[in-house]
Amino acid sequence: MAARIEHLVTSGTFSLDGGTWDVDNNVWIIGDDSEAIVVDAAHDAEAIARVVDGRALRAIVCTHAHNDHIDAAPELAARTGAPILLHPDDLPLWKQTHPDKAPDAELADGQGFTVAGVELTVLHTPGHAPGAVCLYAPALAALFSGDTLFAGGPGATGRSYSHFPTIVESIRDRLLVLPGDTVVHTGHGGTTTIAAEAPHLQEWIDRGF
Repeated sequence: MAARIEHLVTSGTFSLDGGTWDVDNNVWIIGDDSEAIVVDAAHDAEAIARVVDGRALRAIVCTHAHNDHIDAAPELAARTGAPILLHPDDLPLWKQTHPDKAPDAELADGQGFTVAGVELTVLHTPGHAPGAVCLYAPALAALFSGDTLFAGGPGATGRSYSHFPTIVESIRDRLLVLPGDTVVHTGHGGTTTIAAEAPHLQEWIDRGF
């Protein structure tokens, strides 16, 4: 059966810099009837495992290491045997949530891996976090953007480890060059497309960022 994208919304909290906020997170599952990967194991390992439903889980990919995107990763890994993958630049953030459990392997810019016959490529897109990445699956016309790009513009950069000019540069150089019909599956909220977001980002670029 052809690869498909499945979507789950989980709820919990995001904590950083002494504050805590209620959040809803998108969890994305890419696979077929026999195998899958999970993008951002947020809040509820049991609910995610129910969607995986006994398929071979090849990886738990972390788009970045803010706690709301990784809090359920170790439990999901224990349930399924899947490795947790994270860009090494986000290890300081990871350790704030999981000081006694390290990721199993590193993500690197340009790295490719295959699930259900679909090739995914890692795009390092720092700015929201130093080790933020997106996953691009051209065969699915899909980008899994974490908190780098949302419907309406860039991810937030007002807290520690973030930098607004860097996220704009990442989006300009790594994401706006993708085909306009690429569907952007975000870390929170609704989906969008590269073409829909290009005008918003061009405004920031024109301001000199």
